[in-house]
Amino acid sequence: MIQIFKHLGRHWAACIAVVALLFAQAYCDLSLPDYTSKIVDTGIQQGGIESPVPESVRDTTLQALEMLMSEQDAALAEQWYSAPDADGVRTLSFDASAAMPELEGAFSTPDVVLYMAAAQNAAASSGASTPAAEDLDAAAAQMTAMVNVPGAREMLQARLQEEMSALDDSMADNLSQQATLLVALEYEAQGIAHDVQLTYLLRTGGRMLALTLVMVAVSIAVGFLASRVSAAIGRDLRRDVFGTVVGYSNAEIEKFSTASLITRTTNDIQQVQFVCVILLRMVAYAPILGIGGILHVAEGNTGLEWIIFVAVAALLLLIAFLMSVALPKFKLMQTLVDRLNLVSREILTGIMPIRAFSREAFEEQRFDKANTDLMKTQLFTNRTMVAMMPFMTLIMNGTSLLIVWFGGKAMDLGTMQVGEMIAFITYTMQIVMSFLMLSMVAVMLPRAGVAADRIHEVISTPASIRDPDAPKALPVDGKCGVVEFHDVSFRYPGSDEDALEHISFTANPGETTAIIGSTGCGKSTLLNLIPRFYDVTQGSVTIDGVDVRDLPQTQLHAQLGYVPQKGVLFSGTIDSNLKFGSDSITDADAREAAEIAQATEFITAKPEGFASPIAQGGSNVSGGQKQRLSIARAIARHPQIYLFDDSFSALDYKTDIALRRALKAKTRSATVIIVAQRISTVLHANQILVLDEGRIVGKGTHAQLLESCPEYREIARSQLSQKELNLQKEDA
Repeated sequence: MIQIFKHLGRHWAACIAVVALLFAQAYCDLSLPDYTSKIVDTGIQQGGIESPVPESVRDTTLQALEMLMSEQDAALAEQWYSAPDADGVRTLSFDASAAMPELEGAFSTPDVVLYMAAAQNAAASSGASTPAAEDLDAAAAQMTAMVNVPGAREMLQARLQEEMSALDDSMADNLSQQATLLVALEYEAQGIAHDVQLTYLLRTGGRMLALTLVMVAVSIAVGFLASRVSAAIGRDLRRDVFGTVVGYSNAEIEKFSTASLITRTTNDIQQVQFVCVILLRMVAYAPILGIGGILHVAEGNTGLEWIIFVAVAALLLLIAFLMSVALPKFKLMQTLVDRLNLVSREILTGIMPIRAFSREAFEEQRFDKANTDLMKTQLFTNRTMVAMMPFMTLIMNGTSLLIVWFGGKAMDLGTMQVGEMIAFITYTMQIVMSFLMLSMVAVMLPRAGVAADRIHEVISTPASIRDPDAPKALPVDGKCGVVEFHDVSFRYPGSDEDALEHISFTANPGETTAIIGSTGCGKSTLLNLIPRFYDVTQGSVTIDGVDVRDLPQTQLHAQLGYVPQKGVLFSGTIDSNLKFGSDSITDADAREAAEIAQATEFITAKPEGFASPIAQGGSNVSGGQKQRLSIARAIARHPQIYLFDDSFSALDYKTDIALRRALKAKTRSATVIIVAQRISTVLHANQILVLDEGRIVGKGTHAQLLESCPEYREIARSQLSQKELNLQKEDA
């Protein structure tokens, strides 16, 4: 987990921008329920009237209201309303917003009293429960008729106190809401009630639309930034892993295994990349939305906050249970993916021997077991995730039911309106959804954390073979290409015994040094110490007197023309493979190398010649052709030292002889070291080393070894007839 946040920390500026945008998105998201509540409560139920202070009022109604106010409040009302127009309507001043709290306090009680008076007139005249405009006019006329009556204001104030004391507690708590009924009746009398309501709905709906558009734009921007950050993290991780693996020696490759390195470079990085997007888009947003929702609910004073705490507690218990069940399986899943990749790679690379030995059924069973193990683990984790959803839905629906039940009772008591309940349900769902998002991510994070740790393990594992801190250079003067082994011993990592013991010899320029011995005696291992595919355990390998461990690897490899035991070609063309060793190789160099390697005949036989395509791994050429192209690739580089690791094994005797004859002419001044199995390949070498169980048991020419080395003589007898052996002795 720490590794994932470290990767995100490299892109801190983008992450800060994402968090800032998420705050803006949460603000919009949390504001919408408030506007929904206003549309329902104010826009629909109250006719778009927000305040007990009317925007416009007829002069008769205002005088009636002023009769119910104190002298100070009446003076305040007169101050902020204009003079009557031709229709007798007075308008509230535009700059009255600063005095609005005082005006609302002055108008609230008179509004309620005047409305109740109008309602009483309606009941007395027509028996209606809701007053009409004429009922309001009658009530206002009654109030204004007492303007010149001495002591009338005092009498009305006393009546006002009497009326207010008759109100029950719920109506007293909602005095402002009751006061809007008078304002609505006044607007109806003016004939502007519909316009006021429509204006409010359009204004509030327009704000909701603007907030929605902002939220959409912010969401797109967050998705864009999160995708860029995660893509950059994936790119950087692939580059770091690949750059690290390319510098690995064979020891590190074998430690991790090729299949595991492929999984870590692909599947594991994809896991980290996906979770980085989720972290930025969901994990960062969920707490902002949840905390914001809780704050909005707390401000409402609905008395239903306990429902949220019950829902959150149930969610946390569910998440804790599911996490304890699913986490171990998520940690196991990556190991099973490694295993499946390993089995798949082994089967696909060994498909020909599998068919030759009719082992298809066995390999199918082996693959099926690895595949089934992974499938069972994935099914378990997926079922766990699927099981979470019904329980989450149950909690969410149960929460909604509790809110509706207790909210309905609150509405009966007059302490909550319909819009408030809708907003409360919305905020509750937002809070629950934020915890749901966190729970979903909490299940994904462990697997991504394991993947990030596996990637970090590769990146943080140093290569055992690296350039020296104080590199040396090869001497410019003197012989070039002298390879010397000084009492070299080597042991593979993790092995209990040496693969090579006390190897000492010198390979000089202009000479061919051959290494021969039984299978598994260490021939290829010895050759691999020269290019530093492995480093010696004891002793040293030098080129022109300089230890190869003191040379930069680039300079060391520039001296070498290496042909591996198994010919390796790369996808491209024949020409690109021949020029693989250096950018300075010309077309003439490539064609000369192909001629020496006896590859020209089959190249020119192809319709496209040197431009003929080579498939991945050289699968569209034969083993002998692949080997000859590998040899030509080394020759085209014009190295000072040639290393042939049993590179002539796939050639027939005729081609072998022709190739070695042409190669000898080309490499007169170069050092040639050949690992071979066939006596005919090393017959004319200037020096032959005979290896047996990692030790040199014979050194000399072919003739000398026939006389002095029993092991060499045994190899010669197994490959040459008695007549050929006698001829060799006579030549000696």
